[in-house]
Amino acid sequence: MKNRRIGWLLSVAFFVCVFFFWGNSPALAVEEPALEVASAAPAPAVDHGDNAWMLTSSALVLLMTAPGLAFFYSGLVRKKNVLGVMMQCVFLMCLMSVIWVLYGYTLGFGGDAIRTPPKWIGSLDHLWMRGVQAEWKDGQSVIPLHPALTIPRLTHMLFQGMFFIITPALICGAFAERMKFSAMVVFMILWGTLVYCPLCHAVWGGGVLQYGSPNAWAGGALDFAGGTVVHISSGVSALICALVLGKRLGYGSEPMPPHNLTYTAIGAALLWVGWFGFNAGSALAANGLAASAFAATHLAAAAAGLTWAGVEWIVRGKPTVLGTCSGVVAGLVCVTPAAGFVTPMPALLMGAAVGVVCYLACTAIKSRFGYDDSLDAFGVHGVGGTLGAILTGVFATRATGAFIDQPLGLLEGGRVMAAQLLAVAVTWVLAVVVTFAILKLLDAAIGLRVTRQAEIEGLDFSQHGEEGYIFI
Repeated sequence: MKNRRIGWLLSVAFFVCVFFFWGNSPALAVEEPALEVASAAPAPAVDHGDNAWMLTSSALVLLMTAPGLAFFYSGLVRKKNVLGVMMQCVFLMCLMSVIWVLYGYTLGFGGDAIRTPPKWIGSLDHLWMRGVQAEWKDGQSVIPLHPALTIPRLTHMLFQGMFFIITPALICGAFAERMKFSAMVVFMILWGTLVYCPLCHAVWGGGVLQYGSPNAWAGGALDFAGGTVVHISSGVSALICALVLGKRLGYGSEPMPPHNLTYTAIGAALLWVGWFGFNAGSALAANGLAASAFAATHLAAAAAGLTWAGVEWIVRGKPTVLGTCSGVVAGLVCVTPAAGFVTPMPALLMGAAVGVVCYLACTAIKSRFGYDDSLDAFGVHGVGGTLGAILTGVFATRATGAFIDQPLGLLEGGRVMAAQLLAVAVTWVLAVVVTFAILKLLDAAIGLRVTRQAEIEGLDFSQHGEEGYIFI
């Protein structure tokens, strides 16, 4: 009976989610974007340098999920679960890509950015890639342009879609080694639709949290590349997953060391490289702002890696590979909302701060409260993203050329901290409430956790019928 329910849920989830927000969206109508016609000089034209950079950035962000995150996470689990973690990352690359082109992009970015009253979700203008993909019209190739950028809307869709892929993949670190694959699939479909898409629209699509939007609460928050949309949402949701699913069998009484830190180090290095597409690509053009975001990203990661290793050296007497890699990722997380709004020196300070804070979150705080966040998704992304969003309100400056015509951070005398705190609070509440509701619904319908025997033998074999290591 449960297998039947799983089949039904997987079959209808896509279509239910498409129409979930229908009542909150304007009537289906394709907006009329600027068009690039193959045989005529368009106005405005695609900037080929910008387009090349954005396509490259899209590939770099995809690299972050696999092999980057796949290696990073799979090295941290026990060897009987290495393929299970890799499968989650690779499968989500496929699943979330399809959801994004069917309806995710339009829920995040559809419709006019200026609305009265403000909406929490985009229109269905771009449902099934309407007004996004190339068309053949009057004997010519017509490529819709993004109305506010110098790139095709298709390029914008691809770049934003890579964020939609990696964000739910980050959550997998919290329930590693114990969640049913079928439950993971349905959970991610619902979570992407009900948590990510509303946040994406609210922060980047002209909604209630976007800085400078006439609809914004408290003037809107600064989030250059996804501190709220990506890291806080996934990290907080990861904590709820860990609490609802409960601890792994033997957690706290049996040793569960990472089985292959070589994988983790390789994954961290790949994440570092891919993150340049994530943050510098969020300038949405090949310009000075992209260079500034690139520099801030690199230096925050370097400072955080040094700080985490330094703390370990002081506390434990030895710096570790795992600690240094975790520090690098924490620095990348922290600087993400600030990347285009801070200069290199404040980025160093942000990296140093998050190295200490996330170290404490993944050790003392986690130990104190006893939750089993398997791979520290909350300790790094939830805590690091929250700290980054707050510090963005401190250090943001117009000097980076982020096209803001008024003072920003506290150092400039700007009043953005209230908006930053509001955005953090809204993201926490939305992630907690919706994630908890989805998990409880799925637990009642199909069950969340594998059986005791399946967990003992490992998810590689019990969920996929394969083994990561075969010794002859």
